[in-house]
This record gives sequence, structure tokens and C-alpha cells, in this order.
Amino acid sequence: MSELIQKIKMLAREYLVDVVSARRHLHAHPELSFREFQTSAFVQEKLRAWGIPFEAGIAGTGISALLRGKGEGTRRALRADMDALPITEENDVEYKSTVPGVMHACGHDVHTASLLGAARILHDLRSEWEGDIQLVFQPGEEVLPGGASLMIAEGIFEEKMPVAIFGQHVYPELPAGKVGFKSGKYMASTDELYVTVKGRGGHGAKPHGNIDPVLIAAHLIVTLQQTVSRWADPAIPTVLSFGKVEAKGATNVIPNEVTLEGTFRTFDEKWRKEAHVKMVQCATDLARSMGGEVDFSIEVGYPVLHNHEGLTAQAKQRAIEYLGADNVVDLDLRMTAEDFAYYSHHMPACFYRLGTASPDGTSAYGIHNSRFNIDEHALEVGMGLMAWQALQSCV
Repeated sequence: MSELIQKIKMLAREYLVDVVSARRHLHAHPELSFREFQTSAFVQEKLRAWGIPFEAGIAGTGISALLRGKGEGTRRALRADMDALPITEENDVEYKSTVPGVMHACGHDVHTASLLGAARILHDLRSEWEGDIQLVFQPGEEVLPGGASLMIAEGIFEEKMPVAIFGQHVYPELPAGKVGFKSGKYMASTDELYVTVKGRGGHGAKPHGNIDPVLIAAHLIVTLQQTVSRWADPAIPTVLSFGKVEAKGATNVIPNEVTLEGTFRTFDEKWRKEAHVKMVQCATDLARSMGGEVDFSIEVGYPVLHNHEGLTAQAKQRAIEYLGADNVVDLDLRMTAEDFAYYSHHMPACFYRLGTASPDGTSAYGIHNSRFNIDEHALEVGMGLMAWQALQSCV
């Protein structure tokens, strides 16, 4: 095993310059969810050059490639997402985004470049492992319904279901060279809430002649916050947040309606469904009691991300073998969400974090920030550890 680790590390060092170049190309040419046309073409070009067979056009721009080892065995899968965010980059770097208003602020350029590097390493070492390894380059992680669900629905695992799937995500809270794991429930489900409160608008000086949707909306926000905190089991983390409120009135104009947009997140699928019903009923009753009406729409999003306990324990141990115990940490629950969760509901899955912070603090900004960047030495770990994880039960 240690000999194979050394071979992987040697190739990771050898290919680092190329993987950094790939990451910088992707970073300079970001594309929004489900529009990753150039990104997909770039990945296909690399796979084709290395002689790795693939199928493209899955869920629009997604790619599934297959590496075969020296004999029969189990199938493992590695996944990377490819889409960027609608953010204007403020970094002053030579590979700054060339696309106005679009940026790889969540590190998907890192994920894609790392998987390309891992693919090349595994392809070079294919005579040293058995079975096969599926490479999933996924579109649309940042928006519902999520590219993972669509690629699964289009049958990327129908030929042969992997016994495990691994994904990694940049983590600026950790220095480059370190990784983190969390077994069991790790990331929350996420649902989008769209509420229209309907009243009867009119002059602000004559509220008695109106049905004020602004007042109803204000009560609704407070009531839902209070009631969700009372309905939820305290042992189940739950978050309800409204981030957008729009009332197109004026200082002296009460509008006819107010729209609200928010998010609901939790860690229990049964409670999640119950909460949906309760929120709609509460909003309907409250609006009606104040003379108004409400349209309450819930766009059901990603499920809870569950890291398989046995697989994650093995993955953590293999990370220790690869990086040393001092470079492997335990993580806490996160209320953020990831569509990798869909894979975790179909097969044993492990989603871990890749440290990306630099020692000098130049990459200290968090994800989804206009100044997010990484210490590119993280790419060496990113590709090498992915390759090593993929060989679980294959060597």
C-alpha cells in the first residue's frame, strides 16, 4: 500500500503544474449552472487526449467517464461539479474571471481540475488496481433541481452501481495540506420558499379601507420563525430564513401584495415533510385571519447529505495513511446544502473537505465571496487523495 501511495504522490507532484494550469483556465472562463458548455468541452478534450472513454451530454453538459483496471472488481465513483456563481470577481490575479458577473467563488474549478488530475493518475496506474472507477463531471450544483439528481435520473449508474462514491469540496477554514471528515449526517436538506401575501392596496393614510399585505407579511415572518422553533424537536437542527421581501408600494401607498423568498433547512426528512405542511397551514390561517390570502409555494430541494459511516471511517483512515494524522481533522454539522446528497441516497457516499487556505492569509475569504481564492498547493492533495480514495477495495 505504501508503495502505491508513493507512486500516487509522485504523479501528483509531476502533474501539479498541468492541474494548476487547468484550474486557472477554468477559473478565468466560468460558466453558470447548466451552461457549462466550454467547461464540458475542456474536460472532454483532456479525457480524449489521455485515451479515457467517456459519455457526454448527460443532463446537458455532464460527463461520465470510465477507467478500467487490470481485472474484474468493484466499481468506485468520483464526482466533481463544474458550475460557477453569479458573482463579480474582485481578485487581482492573472487568471481572474473574464466573464462579467460570473465567478468560480465556490471552488468548482478546483474540484474539476482535481478530478482531472486524479483521472490521469489512476489511468497511469491502471495496471496496479482491479475493477473500474467512474468519473462524474456534473453540471448545475448551485441551483435546483441540481445536476446530481438529473444525471442519476438519466441513468449514469444503470449499467453498474458503484459500491461507493467520493466527492470533495474546498474548505478555506483549513490550511492547504489538510482535509476534514464527518461521518453520518453532515449537510442539511434545503428547500426554497416562495410566498405571495395578497391584500387590498390603497392610500397609506387610510389603512382602515385597505387589507395591508405588508402588515400581514410582517406578522407571517415573525410567526413562522416562532412556530418553527416550537414545532421542531430541539435535537434536530432546523433553520428558517427569509432573505427577500418585496412590497412595491411607496411611503403613502399600501400595495396589493407582498412577496417573500426564503429557505428552510433541516436534518430529518420526516420532520422536513411535516414542517412543509405546517408552514403552509400556518401562513394560510394567519393571512385569512387578517383578511388576506396567501400563496405559499415550496420548491423541494436537496435532501440531507449522509456520509456512510463505514465508508467514511475507511476514507478517514486512508487520508491519515496518505497525509498523516496531523493533517486529518473531524468536522461539525453544516446547515449549508450540497446536491452530492442525492448520491448518498443511492449508494454509500463520502463527501469530505479539502483545505485551501494559504499560510500568509491571502486566501482567507470564504466561499461565495467575490475575493475567494485558494492556495494552489491544495490541488496536489486534491488530485492525489481522490485517486487514493478511489482505490478502496480495488487493490
